[in-house]
Amino acid sequence: MAGGNEWSMKALKEVWKRPENSLCADCGKPDPDWASSTLGVFICLSCSGIHRNIPSISKVKSLKMDYWDDAQVQFLAKHGNAVTKAIYEAHIPIYYYQPTYNDCQVLREQWIRAKYERKEFTEPGKQLPYSDGVKEGILWKRGRDNGQFLPRKFLLSEREGCLKYFTKQDAKEPKINVKIDVINATFQPEKIGNSNGLQITYLKDNKTRNIFVYHESGKEVVDWFNAIRSVQFHYLKVAFPIASDNEIKNRLTRNFLKEGYMEKTGPKQREAFKKRWFTLDHRRLMYFKDPLDTFAKGEVFVGSGENGYSVQKGLPSGTQGNFSWHFGITIVTPDREYLFTCETETDQLDWIRAFTSVINQAMTPQEYASKCLDAVSFPS
Repeated sequence: MAGGNEWSMKALKEVWKRPENSLCADCGKPDPDWASSTLGVFICLSCSGIHRNIPSISKVKSLKMDYWDDAQVQFLAKHGNAVTKAIYEAHIPIYYYQPTYNDCQVLREQWIRAKYERKEFTEPGKQLPYSDGVKEGILWKRGRDNGQFLPRKFLLSEREGCLKYFTKQDAKEPKINVKIDVINATFQPEKIGNSNGLQITYLKDNKTRNIFVYHESGKEVVDWFNAIRSVQFHYLKVAFPIASDNEIKNRLTRNFLKEGYMEKTGPKQREAFKKRWFTLDHRRLMYFKDPLDTFAKGEVFVGSGENGYSVQKGLPSGTQGNFSWHFGITIVTPDREYLFTCETETDQLDWIRAFTSVINQAMTPQEYASKCLDAVSFPS
């Protein structure tokens, strides 16, 4: 701790050690070592950078390296994470996505700005841009065939329970009309190549389709994300009237468990292994030739251990297909084995952990039904 009299340094340490200040107030990262001298919250280094970009609201200082005077320490002591959260997070809608330190920059920044700059959650019943049950606007959508991002009109409607997009502003009929209960939305800044990139995924004829969009404004794209969650929440409240709010919240948009490149071979296990992009969306393992493909080239259902599914490190002895990566994985199902190779041991272990987490979970009745409907498997 860089400075201050003996009393202030001791008092600062005591406030810092309070249990409510042991996690970053904004993203939940353990052991925050920065704080806002104007808001009274303890935050991590990453969130402190976001606070620094809104100097009219927050002044940040290092708890280890900066000087804290008596008045600033007393302010921290009176506030801290618990007191400040009670003010700025008093009325967060149940469906609003509260990001963690694992989430992308735009989600974390807009969460921080929503709390402290726009004060969206300080009053009950406040009208919010994602709570109207309808949202209309322009998003830049990637073309399925040419890969170009072009402006398209999107319309989200709670009353109709769907998301539509139109190829022209004055078009009367939508290009696509998707029911809200089959939609998932995830932020994909690296894959899309834009910090505000959003992937909208939905099921069509029990097959997964992807739409990739972005908006120049981080606030606007996060508002779209939370508007989708809002409409989904109210739809599910009607569909499942006895479910609790938290049960419904857990069924809203979800992040993919794992994505990345692996090599795969065909069902005969003698074909050459080919590099493909894989996405594990709970029990759906999909592969794509390119990360931005609209449709998966193949999907396989990953069931539970009690139903005959398992994951094994390595490939079966005598595997004949040629492969350039040497860290193998075998997925065993009641019907066949699926063989993959990873570039590094770290990738291999990460994928095995992801598969294991799915296989260790018991299957729900809905997942049994999904498996029965799922006729798609990995082609050669």
